[in-house]
Amino acid sequence: MPPVLELKNLSRSFGAIVVADALSYSLRDGEALGVIGPNGAGKTSMFNLITGTVQAASGDIFFKGERITGLTAAARCRAGIARSFQVPQPFGAMSVFENVLVAATQGTGESGHNADALCLDVLEQTGLIDRANVPAGGLTLLERKRLELARALGARPSLLLLDEIAGGLTEQECRSLIETINAVRASGVSIIWIEHVVHALLAVVDRLIVIDFGRMIAEGDPETIMTSRDVQEIYLGIEAGA
Repeated sequence: MPPVLELKNLSRSFGAIVVADALSYSLRDGEALGVIGPNGAGKTSMFNLITGTVQAASGDIFFKGERITGLTAAARCRAGIARSFQVPQPFGAMSVFENVLVAATQGTGESGHNADALCLDVLEQTGLIDRANVPAGGLTLLERKRLELARALGARPSLLLLDEIAGGLTEQECRSLIETINAVRASGVSIIWIEHVVHALLAVVDRLIVIDFGRMIAEGDPETIMTSRDVQEIYLGIEAGA
């Protein structure tokens, strides 16, 4: 079986700013991969490249064995790739249900009863079913984070990209979110998760990669990666000789 996702020498820059530098890795079916790195390392740009909102200058992207490098963002979403964003920006005047319905109809092509049923399942899964008719603009931060997750799941993805979804949450809220993400993973969804809240990542992922200046500088078991001198120096700001 081919990897769910495979990046091969993916590169992109904006003038002198390199956001992807021959980036290569693969994701197994059902795997959860964590991504860490300093601010400006190119992590979110990597998601933009995977989802097609930014096109690569060179290199290739394969999804379930099929080359998707030239596909539009909409086509990649319909193929099964969905993402969350760092800053939730729901349609504030629309209800929670309506927000997810937009994602479901646009991401899957479903309509009518099928789309409604999908939305209700997603809201149940993400703990928002009791808030279904509440305007999204009145949600708490945790609820907006959950809605961001729900909108991504509304597209019925087989690959879910999470971008710093735990940022700004309390410890208790973070634990609750981790439970939800683990449940999503248990349903068969493969995950790539960018996160600065490292303990949240370690509660979910099988493997970590570290990105700096668009390059992957480390990959492997989470515990091994987090104790690496290179990672501590580049990501944590600790001098290797200290």
